[in-house]
Amino acid sequence: MPISAADPVLLEARGIVSGYGKIVVLHGVDLTIRRGEVVTLLGANGAGKTTLLCTLSGLLPLGGGSIRFDGRDLGGADPRAAMRAGMSHVIEGHRVFAQLPIADNLLLAAYDLPRGERRGRVEEALELFPELAGKRHARAGTLSGGQQQMLAVAQGLVRRPALLLLDEPSAGLSPVLVDRVLAVLRRLREAGVAVLLVEQLVEKALGVADRVYALARGRVVLEAPTGAADLPQRLEAAYLGEAAA
Repeated sequence: MPISAADPVLLEARGIVSGYGKIVVLHGVDLTIRRGEVVTLLGANGAGKTTLLCTLSGLLPLGGGSIRFDGRDLGGADPRAAMRAGMSHVIEGHRVFAQLPIADNLLLAAYDLPRGERRGRVEEALELFPELAGKRHARAGTLSGGQQQMLAVAQGLVRRPALLLLDEPSAGLSPVLVDRVLAVLRRLREAGVAVLLVEQLVEKALGVADRVYALARGRVVLEAPTGAADLPQRLEAAYLGEAAA
């Protein structure tokens, strides 16, 4: 179902300033995500995409601006507080516990949930990835890169997040596995889960998203629905403008 302006806002970030020590990367970024909406975040390397995700999830401190999530202020929240509020961040790369079985990787993601809920959450996440369900007792280190990426996403979904922050899920994957991961995003949208997707495969990212933001040098240079007729021209101008800068 298409997301409309009448749908409630889940995440509202205003004037985000952030970076690494004295190096400021984001210069007043505004971003809004509605419930059940898939938003893709585009931009060249170094534009600030990963920095923005890390700031939203509390991995980087907020240097300025505000973050409101599900009606509460998360401006000074650490990663645990953001996670408990309903935000899951799957960082770039296949960050799994290689020596542990798949099922134990997922149980660790549910470590602070009530004991009676953990197994059910694990099974719920595995339903989205049949390739993993059939290997639940295999060590994560024996999986292919694509399967490890699926496991990393499943770890985030164990939390039943309201918002999934997903950074470069296609990195190192074959086209078939990229399509498999993106198909899960469509199912999440149908279930009412919002997604903020950072992706370099522009066409595939636009194919799964409702709206797109483009960053250049730490600033938003484009925000549009993915169905806009002039979107290709606007994206080209945004990328060309960044290259010129």
